[in-house]
Amino acid sequence: MPLLQFATTLSLSPAEREEFTSFVTERYTEEMATTPGHVAVTIAEHEPSAMAIGRGVEGPLFFLDAEIREGRPFEYKRAFALAVMERAVATLGVPEPNCKVVFTEHAGEDMMGIDRVGGDWEGA
Repeated sequence: MPLLQFATTLSLSPAEREEFTSFVTERYTEEMATTPGHVAVTIAEHEPSAMAIGRGVEGPLFFLDAEIREGRPFEYKRAFALAVMERAVATLGVPEPNCKVVFTEHAGEDMMGIDRVGGDWEGA
């Protein structure tokens, strides 16, 4: 299961969080060729003093740490990252330089729940 962890200096309303997590889940399933049941999304809000970014500009910060199963092509990851960052800019007012995404890839067997252990990704 991919774990998509957002950290931000924004203070989002419950509706904004729900809309954004729904968008992220939908885009991940589209770009990464999976189903919504395989996606976990978290949003952690921090005081501005708790986050920093080099080469950033004045305004809110918005980072995504995407823990995903290894094997997705670069093009899939780039399309997903751009969609998420563009959405944060357009709907949440985050300046472009303050949006960052990092992917960390794991073997399928390193991703597990109580009822199952993940396998290798077999992409199209």
